[in-house]
Amino acid sequence: MGFVSTEERGDGVISWRRLRLGTQLTLGLAVLTLIVFAVVGTVLVTSMREYLAKRLDEQLTMSQVNEVSRLSHYPGPPRAVYGWFSAVYQVDNGVASQKWVGVLPEESDELANVAADATRTEVLRTVDIHGSGDYRVRACPLDRSNNLVLVSAAPQADLNMTTRRLMWIAGAAFILALAVLVFVGRMLLRKGLRPLSDMADTAHAITSRDLTKSAELPVRVSGSGGGVEVDELRSAFNRMLEHIDLSLGARTAADERLRRFVADASHELRTPLTSIRGYADLFQYAAANEPAERDAHLTKIRAETARMSVLVDDLLLLARLDSPASEAPIRLATTDLTELAGAAAEAFQAAHPTHPLSLDVPTDPVRLQADPIRLRQVLDNLLANVAAHTPAGTPATLTVRALPGQVEVSIVDNGPGIPPEHQARIFDRFYRVDDSRSRANGGSGLGLAVVEMLVAAHHGTIELTSEPGRTAVSVRLPT
Repeated sequence: MGFVSTEERGDGVISWRRLRLGTQLTLGLAVLTLIVFAVVGTVLVTSMREYLAKRLDEQLTMSQVNEVSRLSHYPGPPRAVYGWFSAVYQVDNGVASQKWVGVLPEESDELANVAADATRTEVLRTVDIHGSGDYRVRACPLDRSNNLVLVSAAPQADLNMTTRRLMWIAGAAFILALAVLVFVGRMLLRKGLRPLSDMADTAHAITSRDLTKSAELPVRVSGSGGGVEVDELRSAFNRMLEHIDLSLGARTAADERLRRFVADASHELRTPLTSIRGYADLFQYAAANEPAERDAHLTKIRAETARMSVLVDDLLLLARLDSPASEAPIRLATTDLTELAGAAAEAFQAAHPTHPLSLDVPTDPVRLQADPIRLRQVLDNLLANVAAHTPAGTPATLTVRALPGQVEVSIVDNGPGIPPEHQARIFDRFYRVDDSRSRANGGSGLGLAVVEMLVAAHHGTIELTSEPGRTAVSVRLPT
């Protein structure tokens, strides 16, 4: 007896696992069908053989009943059906001897043994008669007083041949049906599993793309069919691709914004640092000779330092607003927006006397939960933006209104307006409509970005509408 090594068994398992799913399902279906056919064939052949054997026993019984009735009136050799054996035996002391012989084979010892057992009741038995094959033998008492027994034997050759023929026919039919089933099943499985192959092709197409250069995933699984489960899998696969596409796009955009932010911040910091270094060099040469020039250089250095400090403060505030979980960017308190707007308007008029500002606020206090310092910064940045981007003498209006469940602050100026192509990006960091003018006025391009982030931190909204001769910025905050 041979043994299969673990390595060989492992190779067999690996080989089976390497088969395609359609092949595995087809082989499994073939094995299951073969088992079903074997069970059905066995039951069919067995049932047919039992039925034929029962019919043969019934024929033997009917033949002997008729023969017993005849022999009781006309003693003598029994008659036998063509191909059957028949005889009357007399049993003495358990030994049967031939009394009347109808038809017997050359060797009839097996029939005599059956007759010896049938002196009291009938006996039905299958025996192998030498030289003649299997026979179904029935023995019944003919005359109990004289121990006479009638024995009849019917050949089982026809029964066996019919059973074998049925086995061959059933086997051939089952093999043909199995072949057709496997062939058709393979075709149906291949058609049903085709969507899975399409998904695999889509996955291979994705892996062949260089996502480092482009994060777009335009490929999707198309087609139909395969059943409800395959449709659900196809839909889930496409939703997954869409989610990956959006996630990669968002990540790429975030990386691009980060790179642009770092580049812009470096550029903005480089300008005041260069100025400070230049004024410091000039201060070194003029410190010993020209006190007035030295003071002028120190004033320039302080101005550039202040400018850089404002830029760094804005960058730090934006970083805190981007990650509010690490540090609370705002501290809420009950704030009177009317008073806050009045203070911002006074400061603006004092700093920019050439820009007239009208204040339109309710007489009653307008209170809300907000950070007064950050909210004042929002107003100051918006007003400073008006002063920086409108000519001297341009009128502006600061309005405060109380709405159901919220308050609205709007700043409207009659300046030149913002071109439509720039309005969508006006709140982006370091974005300028006019770079040269903004930088000349000391702007960093972060003012409106800070405003938008602070409004969002207060769960509010900001809206900008602009056209030539009118620009309005509306801020709405929940009370």
